[in-house]
Amino acid sequence: MPALHEIIVRPLITEKSSVAYQDRQAYTFEVHPDANKYQIRSALEQLFAGVKVADVRTMQMRRHAVVRGRTRGTTAAWKKAVVTLAEGSASIPVYEV
Repeated sequence: MPALHEIIVRPLITEKSSVAYQDRQAYTFEVHPDANKYQIRSALEQLFAGVKVADVRTMQMRRHAVVRGRTRGTTAAWKKAVVTLAEGSASIPVYEV
């Protein structure tokens, strides 16, 4: 099993994830491709004190074709997790400014 910081790679801060946070307090993270929902839940609850995870949704992000000048290639495939916290749980200081 990968370490906690290997399971949660980084938070994703985009326009879409910011709107999801404002509407339903859903946090979006890039996670290890082999991590399952139970490992993601456990890693978040251990990394951030006072956080109780209510729901974890995961999705595989496909590779995309990219053209840069004369060079063609693809982006890497990765895994995304959308995490909803339980009512009354502490927040994760990612989207707060």
